Amino acid sequence: MNRNFALEFVRVTEAAALSSARLMGRGDEKLADQAAVDAMRNALNSVEFDGRVVIGEGERDEAPMLYIGEKVGKGGSVRLDLALDPLEGTTICAKGLNNSISVIAIAEEGNFLHAPDCYMEKIAVGPEAKGAIDLNRSPTENLKEIARAKKCSVSDLTAIILDRPRHEELIKEVRMAGARIWLIGDGDVSAAIATTEPTSGVDVLFGTGGAPEGVIAAAALRCRGGDFIGRLVFKDDAERARATRMGIGDLRKVYGIHDLAKGNVMFCATGVTQGTFLNGIRFFKGGAESHSVVMRSETGTIRYIHTQHHFNR
Repeated sequence: MNRNFALEFVRVTEAAALSSARLMGRGDEKLADQAAVDAMRNALNSVEFDGRVVIGEGERDEAPMLYIGEKVGKGGSVRLDLALDPLEGTTICAKGLNNSISVIAIAEEGNFLHAPDCYMEKIAVGPEAKGAIDLNRSPTENLKEIARAKKCSVSDLTAIILDRPRHEELIKEVRMAGARIWLIGDGDVSAAIATTEPTSGVDVLFGTGGAPEGVIAAAALRCRGGDFIGRLVFKDDAERARATRMGIGDLRKVYGIHDLAKGNVMFCATGVTQGTFLNGIRFFKGGAESHSVVMRSETGTIRYIHTQHHFNR
């Protein structure tokens, strides 16, 4: 994938982050999300490529969200698939809390799992624990294997988990195993990436969250040398039937990181609110500052981009 796209797509996440950050703490999730969607769509349509949204915010009848199957870009000979979330952490942004981001992952055509909008059971780890995780093992067994890979004890590990009623038994088991827990209200893409940051204090992501976010997180971890596994979770027969129509053959399959995001992938994100991974948008008179990252799996390059935007120019 042409590295020249890196700055093009960073401008896309910057546009979405700048728009949604203006609504930080206003208490209106839908308004903040819509601002991010509109800005991201406009920015995408200024880039010269033939793009298709394969991981988006819903189906066509839910437009004006960036929907699954939507065509974006100015057109051209380069065909790319996109997995995106204009505002990951809508509740976080609306409440003025930490760790909401605008994010987009890019792959050559056909290289992202066409994941249905359902739940996914997930485990994510950084490079040191790559290959040490298995969804067919218990959380306790996974913690022991991660500790062995990282040459430490389970009590030295910190697991990050979404604070949801469905995770009650998972939280109980992780506590019994002796690991620390960081409970988060939202934003499991950022949480998965945190496992690859040595200074984050996070060793593993456990739990069930959105399947689309799982694909985006897998793309990011591909770029950072981490590991990710997932298994789709369906709440009813309607979701199972929809997954089958989308081409999912084995509904109980455990997906490895390369099943979710294969080939050369690129990942871009811009902080919306202040976070452990990226700084949030900071407005000043006549402009704003943004903090972004762009990563490529092909080279392992990770670039952090600190940008000043002047609105009167």
